[in-house]
Amino acid sequence: MSSIDDIDDIIHGRIRLGVMTHLANTDVADFTELKTVLNATQGNLSIHLRKLEDAGYVAIDKSFLNRKPLTRVRMTPAGRKAFAAYIEAIGRLLGQSGGGDG
Repeated sequence: MSSIDDIDDIIHGRIRLGVMTHLANTDVADFTELKTVLNATQGNLSIHLRKLEDAGYVAIDKSFLNRKPLTRVRMTPAGRKAFAAYIEAIGRLLGQSGGGDG
């Protein structure tokens, strides 16, 4: 049996969940790609990426391409494990809801 307490608050925010979902389906994403896909502002996305990085769920690589800054984000093994646990916990909660059609 699962409870709402099993939901990882670090992943559960809309932007952070979007980042993790996007990265689960791709190896690496650049900052601009994530900003566009998630319809996020630069500042907002930066804050959420920092929170995911501090948790060890993503790795951020900053470099330059043609003298322009390039920030690339990838999910770490710990992030993949946490994301899988998050999806499993959500699934268990949904399974407990009864799933009736009204």
